Amino acid sequence: MNYNNLEELIEVIRRLRAPDGCPWDRVQTHESLRPNMLEEAYEAVDAIDDNDMQHLREELGDVLLQVLLHSQIASENGDFDIEDVAKELKDKLIHRHPHVFGNSKIEDADKVLEAWDKLKAEEKTERKSAMDGLSRAQAALIAAQKISKRAVKTGFEWPNESSLYDCIMSEFEEFKQAKLEGDKNHMEDEFGDILFATVNLARWNKIDAEQALLKANKKFEKRFRKMEELATKPLNDYSFEEFNELWKKAKKSINDE
Repeated sequence: MNYNNLEELIEVIRRLRAPDGCPWDRVQTHESLRPNMLEEAYEAVDAIDDNDMQHLREELGDVLLQVLLHSQIASENGDFDIEDVAKELKDKLIHRHPHVFGNSKIEDADKVLEAWDKLKAEEKTERKSAMDGLSRAQAALIAAQKISKRAVKTGFEWPNESSLYDCIMSEFEEFKQAKLEGDKNHMEDEFGDILFATVNLARWNKIDAEQALLKANKKFEKRFRKMEELATKPLNDYSFEEFNELWKKAKKSINDE
């Protein structure tokens, strides 16, 4: 492993932020870079999903760029630097892996997660609620999964899957009632309850709701593109019945490929 490249990269970032550096880099702040952090992380995830290692290497570099930029800005503000970031991460990893760096013996992955959560709770003594520490910036589906999992750890869980199905169906009925009332705010609340309950159904079956929706998005996009290929006239000219037949043809065409 060549650590010189990492050291040189840190120096490049420092140079870009210097008074005679890049005009764009110099004016960036934690706040202005916030969208970039999210975008680069999602692009790295796309590369993972595509199993594209060359693309993943590039996107991980872009994620690292965000880490180094934020660290450099913090250093200039006198808050912390990249060495502080690295030390805090190193210390945390060692503390939360006593089965590797200490005398504990854990060989089961699930037990490792249980131990991790216990050690994390010991570190975060300021947290009084199971909901403390949740990120407000993460995707709503991911947040719903985390909220649900934290609630379950306290024992707040449906007694069986059948009761969860009943809950989901009751949320649909409440949405229908809100629609009859013509109350948009009430409709939004009830639709949110439908989504949250459905996320719990995914959790109950050990399905990642975020990944499931991403797959559904990609599947729909692929089928819609195939519809566009198979269409013999502008899509706006298709009736519902014609659209339905074209959709079936697109699905069959993709399955036959």
